[in-house]
Amino acid sequence: MKTIKFKYIFCAVAMAAIGSCSEDFVTTTPKGKLNAETYYSNESETYAALVGVYDPLRKNTGGFENIVAMMNAGSDDFWAGGGSATDGQGIQNFSSHSLTALFIPASFWNDHYQGIYRANVLLSKLPSATMSDAARARFTAEAKSLRALYYFNLVRMFRNIPLILQPLTSSDIYSPEQAKPEDVYAQIEKDLREAIPVLPGTVPATTEAGRMTKGGAQALLGKVYLYDGKKAEAAAVLAEVNGTPGGTNQYGNKLLAKFSDLWVVSNKFNTESLIEVSHSSAGNSDWGFWGSGRDEGNSLNVMVGPRSYTRAANSDAPDLPSGWSFSVPTQKLYDAMKDDPRFAATILDVKALKAAGKADYIAANQDTGYFLNKFLPRMSDVRTGGGAAELNYKQDSYIIRLADTYLLEAEALGSGPRAQALLDAVRARVGLAPVPVTLAAIKQERRMELAGEGHRFFDLVRWGDAATALADRGFNAGTDEIFPIPFVELTGTKLKQNPNYQ
Repeated sequence: MKTIKFKYIFCAVAMAAIGSCSEDFVTTTPKGKLNAETYYSNESETYAALVGVYDPLRKNTGGFENIVAMMNAGSDDFWAGGGSATDGQGIQNFSSHSLTALFIPASFWNDHYQGIYRANVLLSKLPSATMSDAARARFTAEAKSLRALYYFNLVRMFRNIPLILQPLTSSDIYSPEQAKPEDVYAQIEKDLREAIPVLPGTVPATTEAGRMTKGGAQALLGKVYLYDGKKAEAAAVLAEVNGTPGGTNQYGNKLLAKFSDLWVVSNKFNTESLIEVSHSSAGNSDWGFWGSGRDEGNSLNVMVGPRSYTRAANSDAPDLPSGWSFSVPTQKLYDAMKDDPRFAATILDVKALKAAGKADYIAANQDTGYFLNKFLPRMSDVRTGGGAAELNYKQDSYIIRLADTYLLEAEALGSGPRAQALLDAVRARVGLAPVPVTLAAIKQERRMELAGEGHRFFDLVRWGDAATALADRGFNAGTDEIFPIPFVELTGTKLKQNPNYQ
């Protein structure tokens, strides 16, 4: 674990308390370094440290090496794209399933362990802090639920990972060994089961939007159970989140009436959102610290935009800033979605706009002429203040939303009236008639509903469909279901490389 250094503790505790910026709970401004031995003494300090535990959530769509762009590239529905075949080597290699220990971006490992380290430090300090018992219990629950989320990402990406539940010291930093995946899943489930009873059902939108809630943690636990093969447990806990299909659940969540509203930049923390990543321009993100964890903008936005995009005069084409042409939708996805009501909100056909003389762009690597409309940058969201405009887009992203949990519960149930009602509700939202509930129907619905949100590769692996769906990408069954351990993590440690990787 060479990349877990003591500096992380200073990153964790140097986060400002809420109020430095007004947009949401996780918008923060660093205030300098603090002494870890004397910090965490009261509620204010532990709250600031808790914000630091939340910070790695932005890995979902923040920084060049973000989870959504990476996982899209490895699926059958998207190419890596970018400026060339060497633009973002890790993303390119995952798209062709040719990753090696040298060409896996190490941040997918160490950014999650940074979050785990921060959670472990906070959990070790909370018992002795001077604060109310209610705040202590809530902070503990939040730290455990976040640790569970970071471990869930790690075990899905790498499978064979160390399970670290205490802060590492200089004497044991190189000593962790990999745990059995089933033990990691057991700890994730334990953390979430302990957190759920303590977490609030709802939070004040103006001051605490983005903090973990009971419904968010239950949604995560249900998803974890499904990945762990515990379908009955998954169905039971997801039913607590979903409530009556198509209705409002016990926490006030419900499907948005209009699918395209999910992607409106200003529609943050809407009723469909269960766990959401907050992005902001308030941090004035700039190139000098892009991807370091301090940047707060949505990097996926600029990444998926068409290169050198221009709109013809008096054209009805979308008014877009230029981007970098990553996460390029494949022809396979286009053909699968072209008659689906969610197509226009998911894919923008710039090739057709160019042919009609309405817009122009420069074709880049693996160009199909199609672009991921859910996350395309918008002129209305271009930053005009400090920092680099490309790095300060404000669109949030969903880690889990209600349509996802509907389909997860339907999958866990497999059949029956409730599974049918859950599938029907997702389809009815976009005006589609019911179809008989089968695993094949659920798989198709997840592909249409969640396209471009980073779920498809994990779904294919969970279903055992990856080898068939990705045969034309060079996918090797028994190897490419998981990432190789980054080479730097193997040097001087007890970690062993994943099977079949060099």
